[in-house]
Amino acid sequence: MQISVQLYSVREAFAADPASTLQRLAEIGFTSVEPYGLMDHAETLRELLPQYGLTAPSAHVSLLGAEDPAEVFATAAALGVRTVIDPHRDRAHWTREDDIRATAERLGELAGIASDNGVRVGYHNHDFEARPVFEGRCGLEVLVDHLDPRVVLELDTFWSAVGGTDPAALLDRLGQRIQLAHLKDGPLQGQVRDQLSLGDGEMDVPSILAAAPWLELGVIEFDGYDGDIFEAVTRSYRVLTQHLREAQA
Repeated sequence: MQISVQLYSVREAFAADPASTLQRLAEIGFTSVEPYGLMDHAETLRELLPQYGLTAPSAHVSLLGAEDPAEVFATAAALGVRTVIDPHRDRAHWTREDDIRATAERLGELAGIASDNGVRVGYHNHDFEARPVFEGRCGLEVLVDHLDPRVVLELDTFWSAVGGTDPAALLDRLGQRIQLAHLKDGPLQGQVRDQLSLGDGEMDVPSILAAAPWLELGVIEFDGYDGDIFEAVTRSYRVLTQHLREAQA
């Protein structure tokens, strides 16, 4: 599994000085990053990623609301992005199976356009897609029932746990439909956006890694952090690297 980091984690630093931010991430040891708002940052990334020896195998962009998805996919392909991921579909679309089916159908349509540009489509969850409200099954499982096989999932393991679905169990049930994962830690109740470095919260990261040895990409992410975000990212990188070494031993 390749380790990456979601640039949203360091969004304030990236907005102020993208070059020094990418340099610091490379110095931590990252060789990959996951951009957010891809179309807003494409030109900056095109210039700076190779300068710091970084690639962007995945990226987030609002596909379901995109006016010209073909342009998005062409831009992604030019940057070397392999998987373009929609990061959010409003919670109102996850309470009825008909609405989930409609989301799956649209993702399938987008997958065809993406394929024409040499990339693929993914979907990333928050807590509401992971709530077991369909006779014990969660919205992501219902989505997969109707999903084009070309579409992959990026499981946010933390939000899955917050939503009440054990991420390791969900990885076991959905298998290789999940090819990417967001790895984060923190409290699973209360102030869940006050997140912590991997190993400092309630998440069982080793069980997640053991459940899905096929994962292509593990993406470290913080939605929020009270402290030096680069120190937190560094700790998470070291902890995840150690877990992977132990899993391979």
